[in-house]
Amino acid sequence: MTLPVLLGHGASGTAASMRPHVEGLRRRHVEASAVDLPRGNAERAVPVFAAMLGERPEAVVIGGHSYGGRVASMLAARQLVTGLVLLSYPLHRPGHPESLRTEHWAHIGCPVLLLSGESDPFARIELLRRSVGVLASAELITYPGVGHGLLAVLDDALDQVARFVNHLASSSRRRQK
Repeated sequence: MTLPVLLGHGASGTAASMRPHVEGLRRRHVEASAVDLPRGNAERAVPVFAAMLGERPEAVVIGGHSYGGRVASMLAARQLVTGLVLLSYPLHRPGHPESLRTEHWAHIGCPVLLLSGESDPFARIELLRRSVGVLASAELITYPGVGHGLLAVLDDALDQVARFVNHLASSSRRRQK
């Protein structure tokens, strides 16, 4: 059993901007696609993301880059999904570390993989490390010297995502037996 992965794009992107991620995951034998999200308020984008899940949302891994990851995390807090992948999660606005975007994280019950640059102005690394403790099941992988966006380390990041998805798929198979 393979688990499909559905990714949302960053605030200034489109589904097409996620092509390197989608194609890279497919090269790693992970079924992947991207969703076009409306610009602006993340709350408004959640129903659009949810509509793309199909008939078995509990058998899908969702996630995305920055804004797309935030939207996916808000959806995962409301609906059962198999897993959540957060690429450069926008923990706070640059220069505003006091305004964390984690109020919904306590409601996320699925395993979460977070990949972040240690120099990301949207996520002070010490705050991100501390915030991950709110999640029920999370793994944080960081990249020294990398800012907001993981293109400089995309091969390793996609290897990590493929490993995570394959682990979830094998765990799901064991539970079904």
